[in-house]
Amino acid sequence: MTRLCLITAILLMVGVSPMIAAEKFEKDIIKTVAGDLEITFIGHGTLMFAFGGKVIHVDPVAQFADYRKMPQADLILITHEHRDHLDSKVVATLRQPGTQIVLNQAAAVQVAGGIVMKNGEVKTVAGFVIEAVPAYNLVHKRDSGEPFHPKGRDNGYVITFGNQRVYVAGDTENTPEMKALKNIDIAFLPMNLPYTMTPEMVADAAKAFKPKILYPYHFGKTDPAKLTALLKDQKEIEVRIRRME
Repeated sequence: MTRLCLITAILLMVGVSPMIAAEKFEKDIIKTVAGDLEITFIGHGTLMFAFGGKVIHVDPVAQFADYRKMPQADLILITHEHRDHLDSKVVATLRQPGTQIVLNQAAAVQVAGGIVMKNGEVKTVAGFVIEAVPAYNLVHKRDSGEPFHPKGRDNGYVITFGNQRVYVAGDTENTPEMKALKNIDIAFLPMNLPYTMTPEMVADAAKAFKPKILYPYHFGKTDPAKLTALLKDQKEIEVRIRRME
């Protein structure tokens, strides 16, 4: 029996799918004055950061990973309560004694024991300075006329890792609050319709607050190459495309 066949047979015996076991996610390493920040791109709006011996999960959802095989969390950030961003069973899987959870008020209905942050608040949680940035729609609405994400409810977050300020926008459009951000080193901006932004909206926001590195995420069927083309003359902004449909 070959080594591969032996490994497959063992995995099947213990009830683990070889496909899941072999699951690989793209990762980037960002240098900071306090050590490396490792970013794991899981999918859609779901990310994982590792920094200073701590693990931070953002909007973890079972659809995008087998969290039984993922490291447990020191910190979980939940932008809002929509089911593609909040999976209470996954939160329970990742939670361990001492895990801190930051979330908006609507998500707190589903997850007990978290720290509710309102738009504009700044808190230090699990040793990280976290800023809650408003996340909402300006243009895109349901047939009823209600925005997919109403103003005042949902959060994006700016997290400081050493000297690197990382903005995870959540589900939002190019709001005045986003465009007024300062000193953002890395930004994750959503780009799927009809719920968040067009490539033009993302480019408009990026030109305003000028992140050094821009990752489009949560982009569904939108072609991220459109964003790259729109920002091709913005030499101070590096657009990085990762698998984040």
